[in-house]
Amino acid sequence: MATPEFDIIIYGSTGYTGRLVAEYLDQHYGNRDDGPKWAMAGRSQEKLEAVRDEIGAPADTPLVVADADDMASLEAMCHRTKVVLTTVGPYQLYGDNLVAACVTTGTDYADLSGEPAWMAEKIAEHEENAKKSGARICFSSGFDSIPFDLGVLMTQKEAQKRWGMPAPKIRGRVRAMAGTFSGGTAASLGATMKAMAKNPSLINVMRSPFALTPGFEGPSQPSGMIPAYEKDLDKWAAPFVMAPINTKNVHRTNFLLGHPYGEDFQYDEMMLTSPGDAGKKMAEAATEMMKNPFGAKPPKPGEGPSKEERENGFYDVLFVADMPDGESLHYSVKGKYDPGYGSTSRMLSETGIALTESDAPGGIGTPGSFLGEALVKRLEEHADLKFTAEN
Repeated sequence: MATPEFDIIIYGSTGYTGRLVAEYLDQHYGNRDDGPKWAMAGRSQEKLEAVRDEIGAPADTPLVVADADDMASLEAMCHRTKVVLTTVGPYQLYGDNLVAACVTTGTDYADLSGEPAWMAEKIAEHEENAKKSGARICFSSGFDSIPFDLGVLMTQKEAQKRWGMPAPKIRGRVRAMAGTFSGGTAASLGATMKAMAKNPSLINVMRSPFALTPGFEGPSQPSGMIPAYEKDLDKWAAPFVMAPINTKNVHRTNFLLGHPYGEDFQYDEMMLTSPGDAGKKMAEAATEMMKNPFGAKPPKPGEGPSKEERENGFYDVLFVADMPDGESLHYSVKGKYDPGYGSTSRMLSETGIALTESDAPGGIGTPGSFLGEALVKRLEEHADLKFTAEN
């Protein structure tokens, strides 16, 4: 096979998050001989040119016109690159053809999907053909679910190092976060709710922690949906809006790697508030917010925070590994920048570069199963994430 023209094509470069990915690749790798060869792609040549100029990318930055509804244009785009990074969601509305095109052409793919019912459908539809063509289809390569997926992977690595065995139970706890959810995230949730109304069987997919591990059903998992006081942390814990997707990806990574965390592994995610009555009230209010996490006026796709807001954002996630003898391990993942935009655009970019350097076999996987510690290293070196054992 001929070597593709590009290492990475960013599909959706004219959208809010796609523009940030293009800007990141240009600013961090644009002038480096060892950087990836990349191009911007979207439906409109005119809009691509405008965004290229707005972000200050060179005038000779390659532009590729492709349309989600035009399979031929998508396959032509895929033939030109090793990896497609797509920010065009909701993926259940606009992603089917691109996944199929990547599988057909053997092209690697990474997205920002937080849509488990759609992901389960694509696994059933394409997994075997992706293995045959060599395409690595890597869902959830942003704040959904990299800090959590890789955080658990690294916590278990530390548990193995200390005790010679994986932790049978890990709690993911968001200690602090400043930033906003993206319009794409809000649109994805809206599309998922509509899909469940049309097809009630999807409700079971959303509820099951093992929806992305076909043929494997692990033990009962903590729900994470009821406020609880956590004595060892001296804080109240509240439901975390992204837990339903992150937990499924963590279990899929364990499944695809041959259960290094054990077949009886338990994992849940919540958000910490504070001690005492004040913390309890905050946890109860957060639980109520889960009914409508984006409020009366959810952000629209294409909308997002200012550059200052993106750069002032951050997140801090604690992983508590509970061992059978009562010992515990605290491990953290911390990130600079707004999680839904600033950090997500960096994580997706570095996932794309890591895929170009990986020799993992084809299939439909996760950042943890395909890339693991190689991606952790890239994120620490280039994307301002820190993975740290704390005790």
